[in-house]
Amino acid sequence: MAIGAFISVSFATKSLEVAVAQLANRLRSKGWLLITAVMVLFSLLGSTMGFSVETLGFYALFIPLMAALGYDRLTTSAMIIIGALAGVMGATVNPFSIGVAAGEAGVGIGDGILRLILWVIITAMSVGWVLRYAAKVRKDPSASLVGWDDPDDETATDQAADDLEHGNVEAQLTGTQKWVLVITVFAFALMIYSVIPWSSLFGGTTGPAEYLYEHETSAEPFAFQLDWWFPQLAMLFIVASLLVGLVARMKEKEIVRLIAVGASDMMGPALVVLLAGGVSVIMNNTQTLATILNFMESLVSGAGAALFAVVTIIINIPLAFLIPSSSGHAALAMPLLAPLADFAQVSRSTTITAWIMGHGLTLMWSPTSVVVVGGLAIAKVGYDKYLRFVWPLILGLFVVVSIVIAISASLG
Repeated sequence: MAIGAFISVSFATKSLEVAVAQLANRLRSKGWLLITAVMVLFSLLGSTMGFSVETLGFYALFIPLMAALGYDRLTTSAMIIIGALAGVMGATVNPFSIGVAAGEAGVGIGDGILRLILWVIITAMSVGWVLRYAAKVRKDPSASLVGWDDPDDETATDQAADDLEHGNVEAQLTGTQKWVLVITVFAFALMIYSVIPWSSLFGGTTGPAEYLYEHETSAEPFAFQLDWWFPQLAMLFIVASLLVGLVARMKEKEIVRLIAVGASDMMGPALVVLLAGGVSVIMNNTQTLATILNFMESLVSGAGAALFAVVTIIINIPLAFLIPSSSGHAALAMPLLAPLADFAQVSRSTTITAWIMGHGLTLMWSPTSVVVVGGLAIAKVGYDKYLRFVWPLILGLFVVVSIVIAISASLG
């Protein structure tokens, strides 16, 4: 909601629209390059520090830009969602998933070159799938799965996208608009910097994280480390909204009105995010999770190396549905899987890799995944349309990673 407030005030100055129009002009024939660059960057951040929920703030920037380049909202959503979650699935040294799992399994966070290989494969497949759809839609707009109709409840982002599509944007930035862009770039750069767990990345120390309230690890933070999360980030964008209003010389009532309008635009996505988290709470309180954990243990006991690795991926899919937090999932599953892996003669690092494959694969489609349902709500893309688009990729990723992990487990 705070990001919605910031975007509302910023778009009122027309600075982002003009900047996006100029950028779209330069990228007119290179949209594929933008999609590739964004997805690889988000995937790299997701693989190393769990960057995923933070992507919700980028829709307001990319929806108008992608619309100006001739891409529909599903392309934008897929670029952001799949880009980030491909990295989460192919996690290499993410302290909030691999770090916690490695701590529970008693191995080093950097063990397992297999995860780096899988990250490259997963990212390449994901980028290729999105580019395939994007090229088809740009060549033939009627091929869009979501259509091109304007949303009924139009937000500031929607209005900006509409203006860009119809060319209703000034050609040059004014001095005031340039200062607004400086504030915007600083706010988003600070958002990314502030949530990175620097001490865990450099020190390889494990630690848990609760994605809705905290973003901490057990490593002693560096002096320059901020360890911000949702409360601090919300305040960051509220302050940035006020700064933009002051720079643009808006009156007090106009600033307050725009903040209220922007926050209300994000009310729907905010409720969707809370409901997605509520599913996990209900499943935990009804002991459904305990039943699944017991079934999981009986299923993998006595399995051979290759079969154990593949079954580990499969059984962690329903667990990830119930526990979308990677650190929470690792804390529950790894104490059971680690000793079973020893009996199956599968290395614990390979077991961790199999676990994160199941977890990350689920987050790409699960209605309990905040990244998916929150992103789709902001972009106004139907969940059914997204599933129709993503299921072949999900199936392909499952087959490929299962083969790779089964071979790795068999070779020891």
